[in-house]
Amino acid sequence: MDTAKLRRIILASTSPRRRELIASLAIPFEVVPSHAEESFEASLPPEQIVMELAGRKAEAVYRELDSSADRNAVIVGSDTIVVRDREVLGKPKDTQEAADMLRSLQGRAHVVYTGVACIDALTGRRHVDYRATTVRMKALTEAEIQAYARSGEGLDKAGAYAIQGLGATIVTGIEGCYFNVVGLPVSLLVDMLKDFDIQVL
Repeated sequence: MDTAKLRRIILASTSPRRRELIASLAIPFEVVPSHAEESFEASLPPEQIVMELAGRKAEAVYRELDSSADRNAVIVGSDTIVVRDREVLGKPKDTQEAADMLRSLQGRAHVVYTGVACIDALTGRRHVDYRATTVRMKALTEAEIQAYARSGEGLDKAGAYAIQGLGATIVTGIEGCYFNVVGLPVSLLVDMLKDFDIQVL
């Protein structure tokens, strides 16, 4: 296949996990960091929060594209939050907050929401959607909570854990898309990309 004629993806994220998942699709892509404002109105439903933030990230990169840039591309923005008892848990600011988050999640279920936004860099047409996955975490001892928090793995993750890393040892099951919990629901993205003439399979 002549990949030079393929539309490429511009990933509006510096997340290593999202970069790896995009790379697995074997489509030409580049990473352009998004500097979008990430505050949100806490009263919004979780799905609205992630769709709004994903849209902002993609829109920020779209607006910053150089006028001479090759625009045969689709900009992909994504955002993930963890919700427990209707409370949104973002990224912990330090090890203590990470431990507090883990303590509140252990022994019960929570929901991970990820929004995905696609913007056609040629036309500005956009499509935004989301996925939700229920995650169950095992009951942990205080020593286990502190040990995982100190590992630092969850410090840049919503909910203070990474299901694809050491965090796999504290999750007992999920209901829904695994990759949604990692940070990018790949099957949803592939379905969305079809609308922009990018066919993965």
